[in-house]
Amino acid sequence: MKFFIDTANLADIKEAQDLGVLDGVTTNPSLMAKEGIAGTENVINHYKAICEIVDGDVSAEVISTDFEGMIKEGEELAALHPQIVVKIPMTKDGIKACKYFSNKGIRTNVTLVFSVGQALLAAKAGATYVSPFLGRLDDISMDGLNLIEEIREVYDNYLFETQILAASVRHTMHIVNCAKIGADVMTGPLSSILGLLKHPLTDSGLAQFLADHAKANS
Repeated sequence: MKFFIDTANLADIKEAQDLGVLDGVTTNPSLMAKEGIAGTENVINHYKAICEIVDGDVSAEVISTDFEGMIKEGEELAALHPQIVVKIPMTKDGIKACKYFSNKGIRTNVTLVFSVGQALLAAKAGATYVSPFLGRLDDISMDGLNLIEEIREVYDNYLFETQILAASVRHTMHIVNCAKIGADVMTGPLSSILGLLKHPLTDSGLAQFLADHAKANS
């Protein structure tokens, strides 16, 4: 499974990259705003800065909601850097734009997916990634992991090449469970990735090793 980090924070991205397990980055307008990145030129420069840190794909989201606007923005974003993947919303115009980009060889990430039907349309339109938001489904007492399982089944039935990018990952167990059910990619905060490192027996075992070493060499 690929590990993406869902942030626009350069320090978090660098820390994840330095860990040696990072495969890409996802961003959105909310994450940009959280970091105080505003204005077209500043946003563009920030995407370029992210691409300089990571080796993998960087999802950059369009703001437009109409077909023509998505095409204009998406082509501009794709031209910024070879690592850029154009992120487009799961709407009628978004699917049309996805097909357009697919025909042009521009990679896409269809976002805000909450049903198998939506994921099926995205795959049919040639999406590179589809992003089901499992955390947001959990928030309203629906099973986000079950959605990913169902998408996996449909994609495997028809050998779709679209990758399932489990989005809105909130914690470490989301990552583990997504890996169990076959998500191609997960994207979440740095804390969810670092949480995979933790186990009390690792901590106590290392402490014992160090104590025994110190005793034997005192």
